[in-house]
Amino acid sequence: MDGLSEPGGPQPERPAALELRGVVQEFRVRRGVRRVLDGVDLRVAPGEFACIVGASGSGKSTLLSLVAGLTRPSGGEILLGGRPVHGPGPDRGLVFQTSSLYPWRTVRRNVAFGLELLPISPAERDRRVAWYLAETGLDRLAGSLPRQLSGGQRQRVAIARALATEPQVLLLDEPFGALDVQTKEDMQVFLRRVWTDTGTTILLVTHDVEEAVFLAERVLVLSSDPGRVAAEIPVPLPTGRDLPVRRTPEFLAVRQQIEDLVRAQHRRHLDSAPR
Repeated sequence: MDGLSEPGGPQPERPAALELRGVVQEFRVRRGVRRVLDGVDLRVAPGEFACIVGASGSGKSTLLSLVAGLTRPSGGEILLGGRPVHGPGPDRGLVFQTSSLYPWRTVRRNVAFGLELLPISPAERDRRVAWYLAETGLDRLAGSLPRQLSGGQRQRVAIARALATEPQVLLLDEPFGALDVQTKEDMQVFLRRVWTDTGTTILLVTHDVEEAVFLAERVLVLSSDPGRVAAEIPVPLPTGRDLPVRRTPEFLAVRQQIEDLVRAQHRRHLDSAPR
């Protein structure tokens, strides 16, 4: 993972470990309090690509929102690089299912947006923007507006914008969920390459088990209502992955194992629900 060590490339901070210790999240509802997450413990190692999967009600997006600092946990703590997370910060980049680009800004100016808020020189800002535009294959579209782009291209811009501030961890919430199958597969290959080039710590939430197995080095399965880490499954596939790996026995075995776990957690949730 040495893409950013090349001469002239950006020099990010050393990737940091992300830790959740006994994280609880509760919300007030009409009949009292609903516990969405209950004692979540997990660690994402520096430079690791980890995915979270789980059935509806497992609190996947809630967990990502907590790590991003958009909400505060009801209990427990979240640490990034050993420092507590108390709110949003440039050490975490966040990409949602919809790209949320500024429609009046060009691709170049969208990628530059976060950098404009940082205490760096214009020359350094321009250097980073140029590098990430090239890395994400957007350099020829730098002067285009979001309305002139395809869905996949808009998500590339969102990822480039999140990475340009060189966060210690990149958080992705169903980033390809709104794309067609072909574009989604292309974006998955693209994201693996960008991760390999940058070495950024990535935590991605998805409901698509096949996507999780293709992308991740490790998949975390959440139980449902309340969410807990039910299992952690390593993905023993080569770092350099392309689409044909999905047809290998190793890939199919891991996918089946995780699908069975998600299904079992969902059944357990249904069996325990009030009749």
